[in-house]
Amino acid sequence: MPDSPLARMHPIAKIVGICSLGLSTIAWPDFTLGLFFILVLFLTATTAHELRPFAKIMLGFGIPVTIMLLFIQGCYSPKNTKTILDLGFAKMGLEGSLYAAKIVVTLMVFLGSFYLTTKTTYMGRLVAALSQVGVPSKVGYLILASLNVVPQMQRRITVIEQSQHSRGLETGGNIISRARAFIPLLGPVVLSSLTDSQERGMTLETRGFGIKGIRQTSYIEVQWRRADTLFTACITLLFLLVLAGSILSGMGIVPLGIQWGGRA
Repeated sequence: MPDSPLARMHPIAKIVGICSLGLSTIAWPDFTLGLFFILVLFLTATTAHELRPFAKIMLGFGIPVTIMLLFIQGCYSPKNTKTILDLGFAKMGLEGSLYAAKIVVTLMVFLGSFYLTTKTTYMGRLVAALSQVGVPSKVGYLILASLNVVPQMQRRITVIEQSQHSRGLETGGNIISRARAFIPLLGPVVLSSLTDSQERGMTLETRGFGIKGIRQTSYIEVQWRRADTLFTACITLLFLLVLAGSILSGMGIVPLGIQWGGRA
């Protein structure tokens, strides 16, 4: 994991950042604030040395979802009153398109912030930080196991693929060949996963994980720094300001939304 200011940040501060950015995007009247947050996340990914995988997952998710939602909401939303594009078989409306854009940027803000958090946070530090704030150890272990299940499965599939390939099994080629090669993978992957789960459970029992009335300790020390306090205070204040502004905008006291086609 590359060293960066984001990697050194306390995991709880990152979680607060995810919630604040996502909820601020939801509260804002239109998609412009979420679009700004996405740009900030790209800059953050650059400083964290994660720009290429971050851009890959954001574009890979954002482009198809944007096209799908623009087609569904833009063409068939009951909110549409103003036509911006005539496709012949359907008319794309302004209101539905703006609503689709709001959904897309909200999803991408949550996705981008969560991805950067998981990529720049050692899971052991996350569990230790959750234990520090009073989260039960079983809940922390559940979170750790849930976040690790996909990477573990990917590593296991890679090892099994390499083993089968070294024994002469063809794992490449067209889609049909790959599908035939994938089916023999399922048995070893499932069986090894069940074995790992049983061994992990036995290991936890021998280490007293289920003992009641005892607070488990951790080898990992997670320090809350002054920078974490500053970041948490600023990001929380940002959310409160956005929420207050959105409420005032909804009451007609302070206009916040950009004017789109004569409407906010």
